[in-house]
Amino acid sequence: MGRLVVTEFVTLDGVAQAPGEPDEDRAGGFTHGGWQAPLLDHESGAAMFAQASSMDALLLGRRTYEIFANYWPTAPAEIPFTGLLNRVPRYVASRTLREPLGWAGSRLLGGDLAEAVAGLKERHDELHVIGSLDLVQSLLRLGVVDRLNLWLYPLTLGSGKRLFAGGTVPAAFRLTESVTHATGALQLTYETAGSPTYGNLAHPAQGRDG
Repeated sequence: MGRLVVTEFVTLDGVAQAPGEPDEDRAGGFTHGGWQAPLLDHESGAAMFAQASSMDALLLGRRTYEIFANYWPTAPAEIPFTGLLNRVPRYVASRTLREPLGWAGSRLLGGDLAEAVAGLKERHDELHVIGSLDLVQSLLRLGVVDRLNLWLYPLTLGSGKRLFAGGTVPAAFRLTESVTHATGALQLTYETAGSPTYGNLAHPAQGRDG
């Protein structure tokens, strides 16, 4: 069974909407698009590509698919992501798009989401999700995410779509990697670790379930 890996770029107040450019996603009147760009450098970009290069398939929500399909098929070849994202098979979770999809090598993910993702994890060693916030919320609720690659940036925006929005289910994670980059960005890798445990600080001797 393969692993499902989610990569997200997030501000300190949890916003993950439109990190790349001003018009990437203005839903909800969002005016802060492109907030990540000034905080990127060669080192962090190389680390992002190293993380992504282990994927052998990509799963996207409709909005992120449309953003990617509008750019990556004709993106400059010297960008490392260009070859990678055009090479791997891509699956799109959408109820509104219809096949054939315009980006060659892309196909719609049909049927029940949990069953479809389970089938993809049987066929691929590492199935990656980038962006796709609505889809990620569904995947987290289903408990099918195996690893979170979070890039935490030193700014707050006060509005926008958040990674952990309403409907987030209780879950525990284990930090497996933490890297600080020169721009102040934190590269954090978390593995899923079941459900939260609880204790009582007023009676520490009682243990987790006191």
